[in-house]
Amino acid sequence: MPFRVLVADDLSAQGVDILRKAGLEVDVKVGLAPEELEKIIGEYDGLAVRSATKVSARLLERATRLKVVGRAGVGVDNVDLPAATRRGVVVMNTPGGSSVTVAELTLAHILALARHVAQATASVKAGRWEKKRFQAGRELAGKTLGVVGIGNIGSIVVERCRALRMRVIAYDPFISREVAARLGVTQVDLDQLWRESDVISLHVPLTEQTRNVVNAAAIARMKKGVLLVNCARGGLVDERALADAIASGHVGGAALDVFEQEPPPPDHPLFRLDGVICTPHLGASTEEAQAAVAAALAEQIAGYLVRGEVKNAVNLPNIPRAMLDRLAPYLGLAEKLGSLAAQIAPPSIHEVHLELAGELSAAPHRALAAQVLKGLLRHVLDQPVNEVSAPAIAKERGIVVREDLNPEAQDYASLLTVTLRDAGGEATVAGTVFGKAEPRIVRVNQFRLEAVPEGDIIMCENDDAPGVVGRVGTALGEAGVNISRIFLSRDAERRQAFALYSVDSRPTLEVLDRLRRLEHVRAVRPIRF
Repeated sequence: MPFRVLVADDLSAQGVDILRKAGLEVDVKVGLAPEELEKIIGEYDGLAVRSATKVSARLLERATRLKVVGRAGVGVDNVDLPAATRRGVVVMNTPGGSSVTVAELTLAHILALARHVAQATASVKAGRWEKKRFQAGRELAGKTLGVVGIGNIGSIVVERCRALRMRVIAYDPFISREVAARLGVTQVDLDQLWRESDVISLHVPLTEQTRNVVNAAAIARMKKGVLLVNCARGGLVDERALADAIASGHVGGAALDVFEQEPPPPDHPLFRLDGVICTPHLGASTEEAQAAVAAALAEQIAGYLVRGEVKNAVNLPNIPRAMLDRLAPYLGLAEKLGSLAAQIAPPSIHEVHLELAGELSAAPHRALAAQVLKGLLRHVLDQPVNEVSAPAIAKERGIVVREDLNPEAQDYASLLTVTLRDAGGEATVAGTVFGKAEPRIVRVNQFRLEAVPEGDIIMCENDDAPGVVGRVGTALGEAGVNISRIFLSRDAERRQAFALYSVDSRPTLEVLDRLRRLEHVRAVRPIRF
């Protein structure tokens, strides 16, 4: 049965064609009312939207098959991200497809604001020739541009404005000094940016930390006559405080492509001010950007549903294709280690400790941790768990995840060790990959071995005494259980032995009880991978 994708907002024909060529069944149903969408969403594995469709928690509850939501564009404000994560739905956006287009609109707003282009146009069309009124424009060369956020779009704005011979300062705590130097910007804190900038341009997402980042207090610290441009997200600016500052003359003008409420009310206080120019959220609205975003989104959705590739996921670590090819065997190993650890762990787990040693220490550890948690929680919960929902569920349950990276590995080129702890004890398992794609369990607690993690396994701990393996084999044979492989280990100092018996069928409770009654056998556990 092919995966089904619903396109709920306008997506170019090129994007729809990419989805269908990937072997997906695609329905295009644009403009559905929320209740109509809720009735049919349970039939789909993928959902493609822009900003119009609201992917709410209520909708996600009804999306029982949904695996991925693709948002054509950067912002995911219309997607209930915590609800999607909790239900294991990957949420993807397309941050690079419209970067140039948004940056060019930002530059257009800066130039129009500095030279009163919109106001002068309206004046001439009204039959007036007010050359003297508009001749007090500003030359941008030599002025200071303050950029808040130098990601995909902000960095392009920086490049264009430096070509206009503007001095550029920037605030972005997640950009290194090396990257800032390469872009030719000076990193400053927000307070210095407010104080020194002649023009301020915002390029950050809307979060609880950035909401109303431009507020009355920030505006009071800005230069008199500063120009403000926001082509990023509505809600970054306290719009009433901005209106007051423009009316008082403290702010020289503002150019806005986004508003906290869209569309804004007709009596919005900013609309009464001559120093304000605005556009109706046109940031990504060029033919080139729309086609690029649609194609990128379609390729991402198809890549995830058909091949399991993750790109531009906002609630899952991104793994480049080249890295994914090398890491894939270890992702599978990580899930198996989590599964094994859960089946031998103490009854109440409060900590998961991962150690990535050798070459694996340079791998995306969050992705490996998510796989370990997926394997673990599948044995703890009676609900579906995947790599998206597992970290959120673990956090809700108070499970602490700790990670150690160790570039040195003594016995293997790469080694992944998982330890589960509670107040009374712990269980440790470790594994590696032989060749290109052969996972092996190489440690269970203190026992060293090389076991293939697949199918049904009987784990047996016993005294290091003669005849135990033979008696176990006889008991299983009499019960009609065939042994396909045996993996042995021993702790000579403690006179303990350990074995994993791979069997062709799941052992019954009666078989397990019979093994536990054998001489020298200390513990028997069924393991299933």
